[in-house]
Amino acid sequence: MDGLTDRQREILEFVRGYAMERGYWPSFREIQKHFRFKSTNAVMGHLRALESKGAIVRVPGQARTFRIVPEEPVDSLEVTELPIYGAIAAGYPDGVEQGDALGRLQVDVVTAGANRGRSNFALRVSGDSMIDAGIFDGDTVVIESRPARAGEIVVALIDGLSTLKRLVRGGDGVPYLKSENKDYPEIRPMTELVVQGVASSVVRRL
Repeated sequence: MDGLTDRQREILEFVRGYAMERGYWPSFREIQKHFRFKSTNAVMGHLRALESKGAIVRVPGQARTFRIVPEEPVDSLEVTELPIYGAIAAGYPDGVEQGDALGRLQVDVVTAGANRGRSNFALRVSGDSMIDAGIFDGDTVVIESRPARAGEIVVALIDGLSTLKRLVRGGDGVPYLKSENKDYPEIRPMTELVVQGVASSVVRRL
């Protein structure tokens, strides 16, 4: 693409290669570390320059969300940024509460299954109760805030404690939570079961 400085082209190629390999953009701090910038402000400055030169464009209505404009007539890679609200237990439920976002995740909206019509966020997985569903300790799950259907993997509040499990509806019609690891039992609510969101995808750093 004409008009880019050598550094701008390097940043664009780094972001493009990273996103194509992993399905999500590097964070500002990862770009900062890779190019040894003194601060993330320098990263944002370069991204604004790339935007002004037409190499990337913002997605309307979404803060800090970009897509790369391809040099060839192919589908562009659209990336969105999701808040990460700490850890979710993929083991026995715990008392982790959702507060302010602890970080941000830039991810390809197609890979993430992040429906732009819904509110999406991310959680770090802690525990191994969902390994047979391909969700491992240390993974990040993208969560959609929507009603859940039986059989979907959900973030749920069960008797006041949060966990990541599969939602199952029993023969009596009462929903409960099922682990995807034979070493963990199913969990039935004593008083309440509130689904807070549905897992749409898993992001893993290799």
